[in-house]
This record gives sequence, C-alpha cells and structure tokens, in this order.
Amino acid sequence: MIKMAPSLLSADFANLADAVAMMEAAGAEYLHLDIMDGHFVPNLTIGAPVVAALRKRTGLVLDCHLMVDNPDSLIPAFVAAGADIITVHAEACPHLHRTLAAIREHGKRAGVALNPATPPQVLEYVLELADLVLVMSVNPGFGGQRFIPSALWKIRYLRGQMDKLGLVADLQVDGGIGTDTAALVVEAGADVLVAGSAIFGAPDPVEAVGNLRRAAGQRVSG
Repeated sequence: MIKMAPSLLSADFANLADAVAMMEAAGAEYLHLDIMDGHFVPNLTIGAPVVAALRKRTGLVLDCHLMVDNPDSLIPAFVAAGADIITVHAEACPHLHRTLAAIREHGKRAGVALNPATPPQVLEYVLELADLVLVMSVNPGFGGQRFIPSALWKIRYLRGQMDKLGLVADLQVDGGIGTDTAALVVEAGADVLVAGSAIFGAPDPVEAVGNLRRAAGQRVSG
C-alpha cells in the first residue's frame, strides 16, 4: 500500500489547522513536518511547539524530519511534542547507531535520511534499526525543487537490501514528487511519498492527493 505524506512546508503557515483538516479529508496517512535549523540546511522552519500544537488537532501520523545539526539534542523535545516518527540525517549523526537506538528507546519510530550525494551503503550497519528510510530526491532545505533522477538507483538498492533482510520499514522519498514522478519512485520500491508543492500548490489540495495516489498506481497496475 502506498502511503501519502503531505509536506506542510508548502502549506499556508498561517492556516496550518486548515491544511491538516484538508489532508485528513484527503485520506493522507502521514503529515510530513520539515524541521530546519538554518545550519544543516539554509532555511529555518518550525520547532517542537508547533508539532505539539498539531498533535492536539490530528490523529494522523506526525512524521518529523529533522534537517538539523546535532539532532540528538532535540530528540527529547520532539518526543514530548508527540511526534510519531523522528527522522535524522545520516550526515548529521556521527554516532548514527546510537541516535536511532535512542529514538526507539523513547518509544518512537526511528527514521534515517540520506542526502542526494550520500551513498546508501552508509546504512549497512544500521538498517535494521530504522523504521523508516528516507531518500532525498532533491537537496534539502527548500520546497519546489526538481526531482534528481539518480535517486531512483538509490531507492532500488535500498529496497533490495531491505527485502533481503526481511524488514518492514517504510521506504520514503521526498523531493520533486508529482504526478510525473510518483510512479517512477514506486516502481523503484518506495512506499511512502512526500509531496509539498504538488499538493498545496494545487487549486484543490484534497484532489491533488488523490491525483498523486492514482499516478503512483497507474504504471504499477498497468
């Protein structure tokens, strides 16, 4: 089953509650929350207080993507805020095994993200600790970027490794996902699609989620 994870980075920050309600109506499984610190990436977005506020408004899975330096220092705050998934970047974690284990010890699902230039082999010794693997198909930091085609090889590689180990973790893709790329990443092995501008930049965001879901399945079924 393909899961949709609309990225609130592209939503109207003055009306996040309305955006959440629309995504619930659209049948989205996750809400993808991009946490940026202005250091690991050049942008600055939301923090744990906003996640806590959203937690009060929705039962959807809160999928928190920490694009930050020193994510270990922030994990307790996002645990307390009600995050369901906490994803850290391999590039930001000198002790990645320990970081993923700590997230799990807090009772949360642990995710690990890879930037476009990071080889998937860096996860060889931690893959079994990951509940979610996120392949960035754009360089992180801003929405609305174009899909980097080399991500498809990385998705295929990771899907093969995960299947070989018998893992049930999510394989998520984030960046440049639209009706033209959704089927490509699903065919490569992804099962969670993060989309921002393709959803919130559409005239009808609810309809856009359905269009993406159909696009993801068309070439798979036909």
